Amino acid sequence: MKGDGEVGWAPEASEGNRASEGYRELYQVSQAVLSVNRQMSVRDVLQVIVRSARSLVGARYAALGVPDEGDSFAEFVVDGMSPEQWQAIGPLPRRHGMLAVLLNEGQPERLADIRADPRFEGWPAAHPDMSHFLGVPVRDGDRVLGIIFAANKIPAAAASRGFTGRDEEILSLFAAHAAIALTNARLYERSRELSVLQERSRLARELHDAVTQKLFSIRAHARAAAVLAARDPADLPRVKSEIDVVGTLGAEAHAELRAVIDGLAPPDLEAAGLAGSMRSYVVLAGRAYGVPVVFTAADLPALGTPVEAALYRVGQEALHNAMRHAGAGSVRVALSRAGRRVVLEVADDGHGFAPEMPSGGLGLASMRERAAAAGGALTVRSGPAGTQVRMTVPIKPAPAKPGSVKAGGER
Repeated sequence: MKGDGEVGWAPEASEGNRASEGYRELYQVSQAVLSVNRQMSVRDVLQVIVRSARSLVGARYAALGVPDEGDSFAEFVVDGMSPEQWQAIGPLPRRHGMLAVLLNEGQPERLADIRADPRFEGWPAAHPDMSHFLGVPVRDGDRVLGIIFAANKIPAAAASRGFTGRDEEILSLFAAHAAIALTNARLYERSRELSVLQERSRLARELHDAVTQKLFSIRAHARAAAVLAARDPADLPRVKSEIDVVGTLGAEAHAELRAVIDGLAPPDLEAAGLAGSMRSYVVLAGRAYGVPVVFTAADLPALGTPVEAALYRVGQEALHNAMRHAGAGSVRVALSRAGRRVVLEVADDGHGFAPEMPSGGLGLASMRERAAAAGGALTVRSGPAGTQVRMTVPIKPAPAKPGSVKAGGER
């Protein structure tokens, strides 16, 4: 006979068996938490939370609701139903009945039969029939971010008693970790939105600096050619000279616009590698701006896509500054390895900038933020002989392979 409220913890079981069962449950929770934390988008986090919750407590159905500012839900994710079943149910539920209780009171609810509870207010006609009910809040301090609930205990051997106190403990523990994962996913999405806005701002600056001024000059020279042709049709050399300038400026504007467009998003770093991607951009930028660029790269270890993307973006911004603002006659871009660090250097022989010069237009703050986010550091040295931008990132040790021998022979 099993103990009251505890599945698998029989009084006659040995201490070893009970400990083994406890470890198994904690392992399952740990695996579920890891699965959730691997997700970056809010929607994916919600879906993995629901799927994990259903598995952890052995439920036929599970759902997670995130309330909106009104009387409904901003998100409501289910597991255990087919898409056809979910669509047949109709609109998202309102915040009423047991769902409202969980949101308003912020306390777990465990019921042998939700249909018998006086707070139950019914379901749509297409809703599957449910009896056993277990709901827990997902909390961030005093704030309820959402609710997780499970319904209809399985397998059949446990269904007669419904969810247990142990199920409630496990789901509550998991919900605490799920709250952290959900908050992190929201922060990540907001940071991406901010990055998009910053990228749009950078693009607007580049278009203004690189293209708008060229287009203004094209318009001015075209107007001059028209005035000359109308005033003295015989003065063809001067008209031709103005038209030639228009053609040259148009070609420069086209090249610079192409460089801006190609730099909107980093290439597929996994396919081309950091060095290959950087080399391609260096060649493109050199052609667009007409400045010779020397690129060198050592044999580098894999750093991971986020770190390599940060190096690429910093190199891109530094190279842009050298081309557009430094008046450089030549630029050197190098990727090298120094001990346990990878080093990116972008150096030019331009006129540099004074330390007191506002650096916002040069994107230095953005470069420092990218370097810091990648776990690295950025240094900038500038003077009359030129500017050097240097970014370093640590090389993280490769994870040990399973079964590898540690010091002293211990596995």
